Amino acid sequence: MYKNLIFDFDGTIADSKECSIVATQKSFKERGLEEPTVNLIEYYMGIPIEKSFSLMSSVDLDDHQLEALIKTFRQNYKEVESSYLKLYKHMTEQLQSLSKDKQLFVVSSKKTDVLIRNLEILDIDHLFTEVIGSDKVNHYKPSPDGINYILNKYQLENEETIYIGDAIFDMQMANSAKVASCAVTWGTHSIEELKSENPTYIIHEVTELNF
Repeated sequence: MYKNLIFDFDGTIADSKECSIVATQKSFKERGLEEPTVNLIEYYMGIPIEKSFSLMSSVDLDDHQLEALIKTFRQNYKEVESSYLKLYKHMTEQLQSLSKDKQLFVVSSKKTDVLIRNLEILDIDHLFTEVIGSDKVNHYKPSPDGINYILNKYQLENEETIYIGDAIFDMQMANSAKVASCAVTWGTHSIEELKSENPTYIIHEVTELNF
């Protein structure tokens, strides 16, 4: 049905929850800030840290504090990613099968270089036509910029394209871009939260990724 599949990364393709929790809490502590709770970190995993860190902080952060926190986080994340980052079960086989007759893309809240590095660590980078990080768009999720970038660059039809993600921000982005959406329940947000955004599909197993 769909020729073009656009994926979120964290919580959809890969389980990076532990990476994010460890690196985030360590970074806040090292910068003298109150550590955000696990629940708070998980909730905001779908949007870029440039935005989420201010929302997670118990005090207002000025530009200098935010920049320093982000720099610390990126250093800490890089140190732990090889230990904690992992693909969901059956994901490699599913992506390999889909890539045979469909174009696969990633739109993530990560920076593009970090996203590529993560995909290389997991040995699936070759399966994607292009990956779009937060630095390639003017507006972050839930803005449709990332999806629109792909639609315009590759001259794709909206009705032949679907976005797959685990967070309400992903569903909001897909709806704004006027493409179909698929919510996966093995990631961050609950089924109830995902249903509130009226996704086109909701799936519970990686093996159901057979569009």
